[in-house]
Amino acid sequence: MPLILDTTGTDVLADVLDSLRLKGRIFCRCELSAPWALGFASGDFSHFHVIEGGTCWLRLQGKRDAVALEAGELLLVTRGHAYQLSDELATPPIPLAELVGNSPGGLRAMLRHGGGGEVTDLICGAFEFESPHAKPFLTVLPEWIRVKKDERRGNAWLDATIGFLTRETQHPDVGATTITTSLTAVLFVEAIRTWLKEQPPGTAGWLGALRDPSIGAALGLIHEAPDKQWTVPALSAAVGLSRSPFAAKFTALVGQSPMAYLKRWRLQLGAGLLRDEGVALSSAAEQVGYESAAAFSRAFTREFGMSPGRYRRGGAVAEARNGSKPRTARRGRR
Repeated sequence: MPLILDTTGTDVLADVLDSLRLKGRIFCRCELSAPWALGFASGDFSHFHVIEGGTCWLRLQGKRDAVALEAGELLLVTRGHAYQLSDELATPPIPLAELVGNSPGGLRAMLRHGGGGEVTDLICGAFEFESPHAKPFLTVLPEWIRVKKDERRGNAWLDATIGFLTRETQHPDVGATTITTSLTAVLFVEAIRTWLKEQPPGTAGWLGALRDPSIGAALGLIHEAPDKQWTVPALSAAVGLSRSPFAAKFTALVGQSPMAYLKRWRLQLGAGLLRDEGVALSSAAEQVGYESAAAFSRAFTREFGMSPGRYRRGGAVAEARNGSKPRTARRGRR
């Protein structure tokens, strides 16, 4: 039987999301009858809403423009943004925290609220990036992403994922939490893919750069072998471009130079390795391409504002509080 080789290269988006430790969850289903308006506070989470039935309006705090949403659509509001959902723009919002109180929410949580008029049904959830260094990689995302009905129907993966998610929230069974956690991760990736397809060439930062054959290939090489002693000439030659045009194009599309991106990615991976108590500083430095532990420590401290040792101690405490085991960040596939 012939040997089949995988020549598709490293999935850079998957690599980044894996290193940032993406987690998703459902916090409630909502049955809202007009008039109603919910206020969502800003925070470290990205929220998502599936409009199961009815219609509603989205308005970000401090913005005059609003977006009309209808049944079958998906909304993703990226982290740090306060916003409201309402039946009408004039309806004053009630903070969600006031309505749910100390309830932890979850798959079986149902919020019924409103004045008894026309009903809107929502599935409400959140995405969290457990890595404290997620922000530099996520600044390319817009404040919100809307996936319209026709876009959803044209995306078999997304349509099926929302369908399965709806079924699991309406009729949760044994293992439903595990299933929905996986489905929400797929939902995030598919929403990003859908948004990315709509962006003009040369936009959307490193995400948009993945669509460019040469720069996408260079990013794949960096992620596949972060420990390799890459230089701009080596990367440009590997993707078939001259040095200066490659460096200029990479910087224009990604938003930083090839060496700056390489450094940030190495340190992101190094931070993940330090969360594993079994990985020594010298080993982490070697695995991400630094010639010495001292050089890695200096770069790490400049990037994150603390030494690797302090980061390891703080990371271990955070892991213990969360009740989870330390996790080694992935270096990429060879």
